[in-house]
Amino acid sequence: MTAAFLVTGAIGLFLLAGSVLLGGHIHIGDLHIHLPFHFRTHGGGSHPAADAAFSLPSIAGFVGAFGFAGAIAAQLLPGRSATVPSLIGLAAALPTAWAAARLTRAAMQMRTDATPTQLDVVGAVGMVIRDIPEGGYGEVRVSFAGQLMKFHARAAVPLPAGAPVMVIDAPSTTSVVVESTAALPG
Repeated sequence: MTAAFLVTGAIGLFLLAGSVLLGGHIHIGDLHIHLPFHFRTHGGGSHPAADAAFSLPSIAGFVGAFGFAGAIAAQLLPGRSATVPSLIGLAAALPTAWAAARLTRAAMQMRTDATPTQLDVVGAVGMVIRDIPEGGYGEVRVSFAGQLMKFHARAAVPLPAGAPVMVIDAPSTTSVVVESTAALPG
């Protein structure tokens, strides 16, 4: 009986690993399991679950907690039927599934900052780290999105290494046009 509960718990771990490593998309023959949870077969359409609480991580949490808690109960209460370990497994599985569903939903609905675009670097200040020749490219390091980043840089006039600069244009994701800030007031 303990072995059966351990196998059930291992299936829960397999489902959890699949939801994390495969992005919540598991193929079992013709059956596809997706996150948010719904089934699809090659021959039919999709049938979304009525409630998003049935996510793959919540099912994995339920199955894993049921199996492992049942295995512990079966070991601690030897000689009993499978009913008591099953009830203990169920008592552990329900709050685990609920918590997994809440955490998954919170993670999926988490607000994040917008992804910076190449034009967001315009106005950033930095310093020339490789001379910018007339008509050619040098290299600058600017503070952008909380990080120090290097860009290939052009300027209207040659600028030596160490010159303070401000980005005035970003023609590509890897290059910028800069202007010296040494002559600017303040």
